[in-house]
Amino acid sequence: MRSPERFIVRPYNGRRYDNIKNVEGVNVIIGTSEENYKVSNREAEVISVPLNYKGEIEPGDTLLVHHNVFKFYNDIKGRRRSGRSFFKDDLFFIEDDQFFMYKKNGKWKAYGKNCFIKPLPKKDTDIYKTGQYEPLIGTVKYINEDLKNFGLKEGDEVGFEPDSEYEFRVDGEILYRMFTNNITFVM
Repeated sequence: MRSPERFIVRPYNGRRYDNIKNVEGVNVIIGTSEENYKVSNREAEVISVPLNYKGEIEPGDTLLVHHNVFKFYNDIKGRRRSGRSFFKDDLFFIEDDQFFMYKKNGKWKAYGKNCFIKPLPKKDTDIYKTGQYEPLIGTVKYINEDLKNFGLKEGDEVGFEPDSEYEFRVDGEILYRMFTNNITFVM
């Protein structure tokens, strides 16, 4: 089964929510709210690619998807519903703008205009800063073709626009998903 324009995927590990963590051999539920985007499953297994797709993503690869893809919501009458991506059973249709990165042969690659920046730990200075990371700077972790064409490479320290930090946890590491145009300078 293939779609003319969309990827068909299923949630990684068959779970719509990633809200169970193993702590010293005991499974602990870390969140019960279906509205909490932080516990929504962000990884999808590719079942099929679109008929007109010519890229390197194949069935079996993993996509890093938007937090709303697998989430439930309650309609105006309070009934539990699946979002617009739901197809049937545990299958979902994914459009190009609903995923940001893919994993092929165990290696993540940024998709399209998306790139991933690793925030830097907060430096000890006399200037007061909120949060645990240095504001508006980080290192390129997963690069896209546009940034490569500008001469950047993975590991480069960059600055980015305020409020462009869309946080993901990828392989246990906090990363910010950004677009090429959110990168403002190279240090």
